[in-house]
Amino acid sequence: MSSTTFAVAGATGRLGRHVVDVLTERGHRVVPMSRATGVDIITGERLAEALTGVEVIIDVASWHSSDQDAATEFFRTSARNLHEAGRKAGVAQIAMASIIGADKATAGFLAAKKVHEELLLSGPIPVRILRAAQFHEFVGQLLDWQQGDVAYLPALPAQLVACRTVAEELVDLASAPSAPAPPIPEIAGPRREILAEAAQLLGARRGIKVVGVDGSGMPDAEIAANGAFLPGPHAKLAGPTFQEWLGTQP
Repeated sequence: MSSTTFAVAGATGRLGRHVVDVLTERGHRVVPMSRATGVDIITGERLAEALTGVEVIIDVASWHSSDQDAATEFFRTSARNLHEAGRKAGVAQIAMASIIGADKATAGFLAAKKVHEELLLSGPIPVRILRAAQFHEFVGQLLDWQQGDVAYLPALPAQLVACRTVAEELVDLASAPSAPAPPIPEIAGPRREILAEAAQLLGARRGIKVVGVDGSGMPDAEIAANGAFLPGPHAKLAGPTFQEWLGTQP
């Protein structure tokens, strides 16, 4: 396959780092866009310059907290700026990473991602979306958010997936010659598990006791408990499992 020039929004983030690695390994030219590289998709600083000669934008930039209003405003601004600067630069396509179940969400961060999808799809540049399950790496973040030797995490069903696996699938989608037919493609891990039980495996390594609790305090906890955020029948399932992935971590 011939080399394509990709710009990666959120290039230094949890998923973005893997996207950059996959693109580089496949011989593409990569323009990393993040505040760490001097490109700000919110203020627009150096955005036009970064997109010069870019054919495809991969948008994996994300807000750093679960606050719905703040995340929605972040995605609203980033979608507008990427479309405006991308159109002027002649960008042919945007590919974005979203979350499985975002279309069903009514509150919280997932509801912000639902708006993000809608905003990107309504812009002038054609958009492809990949919805992913929660990342293996997300489990550690949940533990980081809680202080002390005991962490209380929701005993909700999940089908955790590795960031590297998502990055490979997203690059495949962004590189494909034609857009996939509906429904929106999904990528998830190879097996269903309980989020709190996965966290117990990591907690044991960190000396943290993880207690599974009712998720009723979380946004959309009732539909989550009923599997609303699990992959659909058309989803691609790919390893490693959380336990296999954990065994490769330092």
